Amino acid sequence: MAGNKDYKNKMIEENRALIEGHIREILRLIGEDPDREGLMETPARVARMYEEIYRGYGVDPREVLGVTFDEQHEELVIVKDIVYYSQCEHHLAPFFGKVHIGYLPSGKIAGLSKFARLVEAVTRKLQVQERITSEIADILEEVLKPHGVMVVVTGEHLCMSARGVHKPGSTTVTSAVRGTFRSNAALRSEFLSLIKA
Repeated sequence: MAGNKDYKNKMIEENRALIEGHIREILRLIGEDPDREGLMETPARVARMYEEIYRGYGVDPREVLGVTFDEQHEELVIVKDIVYYSQCEHHLAPFFGKVHIGYLPSGKIAGLSKFARLVEAVTRKLQVQERITSEIADILEEVLKPHGVMVVVTGEHLCMSARGVHKPGSTTVTSAVRGTFRSNAALRSEFLSLIKA
């Protein structure tokens, strides 16, 4: 996760030779020659890529919020446009987009960079967008105990744009609403208008 602790997927480190062997076999099974010049290093490159895109398995997302601070600020805090990349668990195809987080503190805040780290920890594994959205909201609610949390996630899914129905440019939007955001329509509207600004 760029710019923070170096989280690693230890399973990939421990099983690198097996992963490379399986990638080589997949190349053969789809009709390729794994010994041709352009593919000879592909299994090793894929294993290194897996270390990066699946590093979310090497971290507890609750821990990335780190130290919280006692602060009596009880007004809306928004961290928006956090870019994420993930892998669809149904097709092993990438999907990506942005996460927007709003919360109403109740005496505890987290450093702003921690929200990006949380998004990375949750998205860098096999996922579905709906789970990402709920998981981020639930973790923030559990760790910060705010008055309310709202998370909106947008995503473009290659399993929908590059295969299947072939609809590039289509976007999926999911939201999770917790606490005060559930009962306060004005607060929800404020959050939604500010993430569009």
